[in-house]
Amino acid sequence: MRTVLIDYDSGNLHSAEKAFQRMTRETGTGEVLVSGKAEDVARADRIVLPGDGAYPSCRAALAAKPGMVEAIREHVEVKGRPFMGICIGMQMMASLGREYEETEGFGWIPGEVVPIAPADPALKVPHMGWNDLKITHSHPCLEGISTGEHAYFVHSYHVVPVNPAHRLAYVDYGGEVTAIIGEGTRFGTQFHPEKSQQTGLKMIANFLTWKP
Repeated sequence: MRTVLIDYDSGNLHSAEKAFQRMTRETGTGEVLVSGKAEDVARADRIVLPGDGAYPSCRAALAAKPGMVEAIREHVEVKGRPFMGICIGMQMMASLGREYEETEGFGWIPGEVVPIAPADPALKVPHMGWNDLKITHSHPCLEGISTGEHAYFVHSYHVVPVNPAHRLAYVDYGGEVTAIIGEGTRFGTQFHPEKSQQTGLKMIANFLTWKP
């Protein structure tokens, strides 16, 4: 089995690559390839889309990779390859981003990416650091992970799904902030699992062994 982490010049993939490599070894799930080539995505058994920075620039950078968006759509939407979005990669799963300008996403999770607006003005944005997950729906990628476990966040925007069933977990940051979304073979985390210690590594292992 081959897991491809998509490299589109949007963030440092070193820690994500190391985390996925470690868990493929521990779970016996093949190899990890970091690539910005559409043909490698086409040969992937699992696809991971990370992303750091602003939504519009990440979306433009992804579109600038020849054939990449088409390859993702073909192999996730049509062929049902398991997909994991991380941070901005998760936000691209939604219909529309509203950071700086309106930017279309893949539309897999109907909803919008909007600013975090804590009810407590003392809470700073970006939301940065550790927070407790509150799991609202079960999912194979969350097997063995419970409400109260910690994950590491760095973000100013979050996904607000139209259908509450698509929000699998949230955190409390002056209100409910989406932490995990999912639908079909598509799963996304607003936080960085590769930086979330045992909780994140368990989630990665679950994704690698998931059989939709």
